[in-house]
Amino acid sequence: MPPVIEWVWLVVALPLAGFAANGLLSLVQPSAKRAVSAIGVGTVAAAFVVTLAIVRGLAGAHASDPFVVTLWQWIPLGDLRVAVAFQVDQLSAVMLLVVTGVGLLIHVFSVGYMRADDGYARYFAYLNLFVFFMLVLVLGANFPILFVGWEGVGLCSYLLIGFWFDVKANADAGKKAFLMNRIGDAGFLIAMFFIFQATGSLAFDEVFARAPRVFAIGGPTITAIALFLFLGCTGKSAQIPLYTWLPDAMAGPTPVSALIHAATMVTAGVYLIARTNVLFAMAPIAGAVVATVGAVTALWAATIALKQWDIKKVLAYSTVSQLGYMFLGVGVGAIASGMFHLVTHAFFKALLFLGAGSVIHALHHAYHATHRHEDAQDMRNMGGLRRWMPWTASVMWLATLAIAGVPGFSGFFSKDEVLAMTFAKGHEHVLFYGLWAVGAVAALLTAFYMTRLMLYTFHGPNRTGAAEQGHVHEAPWVMTGPLVILAALSVVGGVLNLPEVLPQSGWLHHWLEPVTAAGDFFRPDTHLSHGTEWALLGLATVIAGLGIAAAWRFLTPADLKPAAEAPAETGLQKLLLRKWYVDEIYDTLIVRPLVWLSDVVLWRRVDAGAIDSVGVNGSARVARGLGVIGSWLQTGHVGTYVFFFVVGALLLLRAATRF
Repeated sequence: MPPVIEWVWLVVALPLAGFAANGLLSLVQPSAKRAVSAIGVGTVAAAFVVTLAIVRGLAGAHASDPFVVTLWQWIPLGDLRVAVAFQVDQLSAVMLLVVTGVGLLIHVFSVGYMRADDGYARYFAYLNLFVFFMLVLVLGANFPILFVGWEGVGLCSYLLIGFWFDVKANADAGKKAFLMNRIGDAGFLIAMFFIFQATGSLAFDEVFARAPRVFAIGGPTITAIALFLFLGCTGKSAQIPLYTWLPDAMAGPTPVSALIHAATMVTAGVYLIARTNVLFAMAPIAGAVVATVGAVTALWAATIALKQWDIKKVLAYSTVSQLGYMFLGVGVGAIASGMFHLVTHAFFKALLFLGAGSVIHALHHAYHATHRHEDAQDMRNMGGLRRWMPWTASVMWLATLAIAGVPGFSGFFSKDEVLAMTFAKGHEHVLFYGLWAVGAVAALLTAFYMTRLMLYTFHGPNRTGAAEQGHVHEAPWVMTGPLVILAALSVVGGVLNLPEVLPQSGWLHHWLEPVTAAGDFFRPDTHLSHGTEWALLGLATVIAGLGIAAAWRFLTPADLKPAAEAPAETGLQKLLLRKWYVDEIYDTLIVRPLVWLSDVVLWRRVDAGAIDSVGVNGSARVARGLGVIGSWLQTGHVGTYVFFFVVGALLLLRAATRF
């Protein structure tokens, strides 16, 4: 093991130390914002530097087996042995770079965005804690350690989504995220029980080595394990049916949205399937389920994004949709393709959210300066902002071209590779041709709704108001700088895994081979001819162009009215605006019946009616009645006591003579 890899614990410890220090400052000196910034940003920057050294050491080792650094034994119980151990391999290295690198840029942006907030120290404490738990998740060498990080990011999402908890809607959004993730987490726990029962271990190396001996390919046990693991992923990574918490997560500060959607929490499900790719390779039915849910989610969320007016909610549904592509990739067994899209998405989606944050920051100050209370996140209150925010407009256009799949940009290569691998899988079953078609339609809608966002935000006449225009300005460089870096990554990030028809292709695929090789053993080879691959590349280009051109052709920013004057949507537009009424359906079919069951049945009838009345109060009434009867015997007359004594003695003697 290269000596530098033994320092992996420091990557985790640094953000944890930042959380402890800033948490203390939030209690004793919350106004010390300079110190808070230095600690919050500095610890993540140091973690990124250590990560670079570790990845360099891993690359130089040319190892095919993972390096496991054991810190101490956590659960030595019978046959169960769980160590606090970190695993460094090619997959965890990719995630380390994403979490610490993109996370660092979000921390830097937060210095400017949250500067005026009274909870500045508390915010950075939570942000550092979020990074800590995500690092535990991606470095854990066994399922329980991964699950600690898994639950930790869920806790931090609750804290950060509801950061401004004095507003009820924000607190409710945090609770919604926390509770919906618990549903998925129950599936993860059940999967761990099955895994330990079958393999006798929860350590990754032992489980994956024993899996081919204890599981039958396509058998019911391995299929159930994979499906329960995927249930956990649908909660954490916001897939159908547990996706509705993610758009509501926009209640938190915008940099939090970038952190959750780009670098940390929502990528956890994709990482879990990539980490357990051996188990999913042995459960082809589960893999098909993952791919199907991913493709349907990509299309479903894209349709909703078409009609949202809140700039952050457009991006939120975009995230749900893009996560669907990642699951489509790992579901068809193209682990490197799914991870490739995870990485490029981290670049352009972090850029889009932070860019939206710059816009919201500018409009919020403009409306505050003129004492108006318009919605600073509604695109109907924007328009023409490129004149005052040219840097933000430029870099967000680069991110838009990337997510739309324009050739040369990172999203073009990663999304096309996912779709190409799905198409290649079609020779096994016609289902995958259908999933490719669904993904292609979702790509068309993505190009359309992202161009719509840019047109309504930065082009056409300005709708912020005449008085507010003078207060709109570009964000400071502490916020714009991270945008420029992310823009560069969004443009060139595709070189990580170019198609086979291009020179220097497949670098990320080869890098991840030591992790994916065991799973690939159980999958049939799927290759495309160069002619087919060129045709798919050309079709992807046409799809992106059609989506962008349609938005330019059919959308007219000049006709858009401010939110206060806008007419109400009707028909299909209203259906999309209300998100297909999924939240209302869940409320009617699940939430209200559960509230009724808890209130009317469990509380009023079972708890108050049965347990309290019969059990607690009933036993009290019986005791009180016995006390009353006993009081009748306490007359104070000696003769009465002698009489009862004699009668009792005679009864005892009679009973004794019978035996």
